[in-house]
Amino acid sequence: MSTLDGTVAAPDTSPAPTLPLASRQDGTYPRPQMLRAAWADLDGTWSFRNEGDESSWRNGFPDARDILVPFPPESSASGIDEPGFHPVVWYSRPITHEDLLAAGHDEHADRLVLHFGAVDHRARVWIDGQFVGDHEGGHTPFSFDVTELLTASTPDAVHTLVVRAEDDPHDLTQPRGKQDWHEDPHAIWYRRTTGIWQTVWLEAVPTASIGYLRWTNVDHATMRLTVRLHGRRSGGERLRVEAWWDERGEHLATVESTIGDTATEFEVVLPVARQTNGQAEDELHWTPEHPRLIDATVALLAADGSPIDAVSSYFGMRTVGVDAGTFLLHGRSYDVRSVLNQGYWPESHIAAPSRQALRREVELIKELGFNAARNHQKIEDPRFLYWADRLGLLVWGEAPGAYAFSPRAVQRLMREWMDAVERDASHPSIVTWVPANESWGVQHIATDPAQQAYARSLADVTRAIDPTRPVISNDGWEHTNSDIVTIHDYEGDGAALARTYADDAARERLFSRFGPADRWVLVGGARDEGQPVMLTEFGGVNYQPGVQREDGWGYTSASDGDDWIARITALYDAIRASSFLAGSCYTQLTDTMQETNGLLNADRTPKVPIEQIRRAVTGR
Repeated sequence: MSTLDGTVAAPDTSPAPTLPLASRQDGTYPRPQMLRAAWADLDGTWSFRNEGDESSWRNGFPDARDILVPFPPESSASGIDEPGFHPVVWYSRPITHEDLLAAGHDEHADRLVLHFGAVDHRARVWIDGQFVGDHEGGHTPFSFDVTELLTASTPDAVHTLVVRAEDDPHDLTQPRGKQDWHEDPHAIWYRRTTGIWQTVWLEAVPTASIGYLRWTNVDHATMRLTVRLHGRRSGGERLRVEAWWDERGEHLATVESTIGDTATEFEVVLPVARQTNGQAEDELHWTPEHPRLIDATVALLAADGSPIDAVSSYFGMRTVGVDAGTFLLHGRSYDVRSVLNQGYWPESHIAAPSRQALRREVELIKELGFNAARNHQKIEDPRFLYWADRLGLLVWGEAPGAYAFSPRAVQRLMREWMDAVERDASHPSIVTWVPANESWGVQHIATDPAQQAYARSLADVTRAIDPTRPVISNDGWEHTNSDIVTIHDYEGDGAALARTYADDAARERLFSRFGPADRWVLVGGARDEGQPVMLTEFGGVNYQPGVQREDGWGYTSASDGDDWIARITALYDAIRASSFLAGSCYTQLTDTMQETNGLLNADRTPKVPIEQIRRAVTGR
């Protein structure tokens, strides 16, 4: 990587008019922090097979059923609606000349890149029977340059795209999150998601192109942009970065740098001069209450200044940290009111039923009185993160856990988690990383030095990739090296909960003996160093208005709506009375299959008037 000594340049008075405004996009673009003017959405009706596994199907397959991508075949939204085991599935769809045109393919953008948002768990891809590539990791994106395969024949040729997805439901070394390894859901696990579950899309780019962006807050007045370039370059190219505050039409910074001829990754420092006025710096800060986004264009220019490639992006000026037992936002104490978000819909499972549903999820969380969401055991669709950025919601990014401890499990989760952190590190909404939960995949961490080393290394490699956010080594208990000590406690009596978290003496007791669930809070030589303590799972009160699920359950149960709200209010009153809790996370946002302990029903309707829930959560 090269760090560029950029020169401050004059504002570009004629930015590319075709680029969309990233901070005001409609939430459909699959990669919301790096937009081009054109892209081809390949979602929709595909051909599907899940019986047999024939090598001849690489060219397409007859007698197939229709499936609606990107919904998993286990879901009703897909049109397949077969919730059993699907160890291998096949997909096929044509790619037409119209798709290439929609992707923006022309003499200025002559390369074609095929993108997959997420395919669970391992994918192999062919075009017209020619192998394109493969990818392992069910929650992270991947892409292939398919130019030669799509342009070698006549312009109006129809090509056949085939995807084979492999997802062994009994392989516990796969990062699987809440997907059950039993045929039917049990306890806290849900139905599986197999195959394509995020958008497939085609994009045209120039021969030399911008392939990756990452925004990092250096301090209150400086951003650092990492740019990764793809393709062949002629030499002498320059990078030009321009940022402005669209809400006020205010230009903030322009930096232009000449780049080397051989390196492919560069860092550009972007000073925002207006932030040196400390009395006015809050105006640009990103917070849940004021989620201000800064628009930017990043352009790759030829040596003579002519444009080669340009993308639209955005960032938020936001710093987070911990100190003196407190979570800090912009260096100030901030009370985190979070909700556990499974990101699961009854009709589409971990795939959102629509792109609008991702926005509505963020809106509902805020309407309920929360300022944060813990996306649980799922690396969420980037478009959810866009709406969290735009509407103002803190997010805890969490890895989907595996359920075995072995070299293979370690390698798989470590690789997928690093990819996820790299993908999402630019989002100002993400304020905490959670690579492990409740000792899943490290079930003997309290006594096994190898599992302790793994948990420490997961947290440390997260800090190495992103040193700007707190990291939780093992959410819930048995922490090895967490920046925030998080505890899961489903005590249903408000008075009892208040005693457990009352004051410093209660904190000392909590750290010196077995905690909730009979687990040590700290293990492997970890000590109480004054980290913030948060109650990151609590509540889970079962209440089923209307139709009752026989298998529905919660950690405690309410008799009616009044009893339910009274119980939740008492739990929150206990948290508010604590002298040391720095935040909390209620379980959970919605009923999810047999877990009927949500604040909302599975269809996202509130169980009682939403004002009553908000009053319980906020105390006002």
